[in-house]
Amino acid sequence: MKADLHIHSKFSDGSLGMEDIIVQAKRTGVDIISITDHDTTASFSRASVLGHRYGVRVIPGIEISAWDVARKNKVHILCFAPAKPDRLEEVCRKSCDVRRQCANEMLKKVMQLYPITPESVAKYSTSSKSIFKQHILHALIEYGYAKEFNGTTNDRLFNRKTGSCYVEREYPDVMYVLDLIHSAKGLAIMAHPFVYDNIDLLIELAENGKIDGVEAFHYSAKSEQQLTLTEIAEKYKLIVTGGSDFHGLYNEVPSALGSLTTDKKNIDKIMKHFNSNS
Repeated sequence: MKADLHIHSKFSDGSLGMEDIIVQAKRTGVDIISITDHDTTASFSRASVLGHRYGVRVIPGIEISAWDVARKNKVHILCFAPAKPDRLEEVCRKSCDVRRQCANEMLKKVMQLYPITPESVAKYSTSSKSIFKQHILHALIEYGYAKEFNGTTNDRLFNRKTGSCYVEREYPDVMYVLDLIHSAKGLAIMAHPFVYDNIDLLIELAENGKIDGVEAFHYSAKSEQQLTLTEIAEKYKLIVTGGSDFHGLYNEVPSALGSLTTDKKNIDKIMKHFNSNS
């Protein structure tokens, strides 16, 4: 059984639609997927129908943007199989509002450097709940100001620490997000802890029983970092997940669908929760 539990579609910052993703999963022998778009449950109902059509099990999922207030740091939380997804609508709206504000400010800064228009960016984000940096970069590439999505132009403009056009604001408090996920009867998994330096937060949440699992197998984690995360998971009895963080054309690194997966022991735990809510 092969399960990829971190995938993005056109509903956020991926380049492929749901059907293309599910067909590719079937083609490459991925049995179970979760389309975890940022701050939206838009894929939930349709993805299940398409999965049934092509013989791929789809676990409803979402990646929620949150904020570690104590450390003033971003954190992403994957939510799987919420029985009451409507309870997540408010936090999704809040996170999308923050992301939209940041995107508008970033686009204004980019337009001061390059003669592109909001319309040239918007055509790439028509299915998405927000504009993402990938959509801005797509317009820059189309008009000849960049040649790739994750090269020097991306680093110069959108690096989180040094990018001249990067804008970040506080997302909803991670404690609030976790409470909502559990209120929705979903599983809360911390995504890629090494991307945003969330290890201390992970341990704090695990010690207090606030988190259900951790994404240990992600391209951002080197082998020794994966070992650290699996050791934390073992100590606190957390679910361990893996996923490609697939974005299609917008991948930060080559990361094919199914290139990183969740093992059977842990997928069985998630499927047990999913089936109990179905």
